[in-house]
Amino acid sequence: MEKRREFTHPNKIGFKDGLGYAFGDAANLFVLTYVSSYLKVFYTDVLKVAENKIMTLLLISRLWDAVNDPMWGAIVAKKKPGKQGKFRPYLKWCAIPLGISSILCFVNFRDFTQSESMVTALMYISYIAFGMLYTAMNIPYGSLASVITDDPDGRTLLSTFRSVGAGLGGAIPLLIGPMIIYTVTGTNSEGNAVKAADAGGMMNFGLIMGVLSIIFYFFCYGTTKERVASEEEPKVDMKKTYLGMIKSKPFVVAAVSGILISGQLQFGSLNQYLYKNYFENTDLSIIGTVANYLPMAIMILFMPKLVKKYGKQELCSVGTFFAALASILMFFIVPHCDRLTTGPVVFMIFMFITGFGYSFVSITNWAIITDVIDYQEFKTGIRSESAIYAVYTFCRKLGQTLADVGGMKLLGAVAGYNGAVHGSAGYVEGVGEGILFVCTIIPAIVYTLVFILFKIYPLKKDKLEVMYDDLRKLREITAN
Repeated sequence: MEKRREFTHPNKIGFKDGLGYAFGDAANLFVLTYVSSYLKVFYTDVLKVAENKIMTLLLISRLWDAVNDPMWGAIVAKKKPGKQGKFRPYLKWCAIPLGISSILCFVNFRDFTQSESMVTALMYISYIAFGMLYTAMNIPYGSLASVITDDPDGRTLLSTFRSVGAGLGGAIPLLIGPMIIYTVTGTNSEGNAVKAADAGGMMNFGLIMGVLSIIFYFFCYGTTKERVASEEEPKVDMKKTYLGMIKSKPFVVAAVSGILISGQLQFGSLNQYLYKNYFENTDLSIIGTVANYLPMAIMILFMPKLVKKYGKQELCSVGTFFAALASILMFFIVPHCDRLTTGPVVFMIFMFITGFGYSFVSITNWAIITDVIDYQEFKTGIRSESAIYAVYTFCRKLGQTLADVGGMKLLGAVAGYNGAVHGSAGYVEGVGEGILFVCTIIPAIVYTLVFILFKIYPLKKDKLEVMYDDLRKLREITAN
């Protein structure tokens, strides 16, 4: 009896495309992680800007994103594909402007002017310019995954490699950054060094991240290829596309979870204040980064096989359960530990468990979004990667804004933190405890909500297999 040949997907990809795509997200995260994790510290502790002014800046920039993100989604959707494809050219067009804009965010404007109005205006210009350019890069970069291949296994491979790139790009600012941006300002009651943000160090590290991002974007451009053909004359009905998103349960669940997940990741940047003003050890930032990223680095080795066997929704449900449980336990247990000895150890143990649970979501997240894109095509006949990705990107930015604005509000209203007073003060009784409360209650709430969302996410493994089989047949009919 003749052995049946296994189906080989015509758009099967390998290591080169995966590595190139990983470099693209590493470039993204070099600048995004540094800006999102340390810019608030730069504003409060270096520029000495009041927390309410920072919240206003963040809100206004997100209001602009409500226009900017869909606008870029439409621009990219309507672009005709060229010799280098539809999405890849943006990698080289936007790389240098984006890298420069990220560096400008960390310029100490008080070296040039003592006018509060001028400092505020320069903050707005530099931050909003960075946000616009990041969107102009990130929408086509994210959309690129859906045209590199339409092979489900290839999609998982790209999402896995993207997680590797995100891990590298996110870890470097958090691991190396504290060594450069903080300087010793004194000692605490235990004789340990107390550190504060240094203007020159923050600018120098911003320069390093900006230049590295440019190099990595060009590597991504040179090593990826668009295999899934885009329409030669794109016919984009944005109204119909957006209505389709609203009616799509997978998209709605993915969008809401995106708000929560990106919000929690952004909210984690407040741990910089926790390490500095409660545990009085900024080196914990490095350990915390390892605790978060090491589980992901381990799980990347197994995730493609686990996804193939169990499915993305199924794994994310299990992972977010562990993340939620660890976060809840952290909230109740850490406040009862000694602040300088057992407290940091217990905190990091729970951070590791949370990182393990979240790694399931982090590694598969972008494959889930490509599933959502394909689901909308399957249901409506409309395929608009950039439009869907633009809305999802805005949802993630919305989550980041809620975390930034809410976090700064809680930092001031609940913890009583004031950068002008506490920027280099180390631990202050009452303020430190307030920061700990803020930094532990929010993760407990958010991860619990994300767990609930993944339990109701409808695209389970068996449903996806049927959908992809039917979608492949529909594409073959359309092509013929």
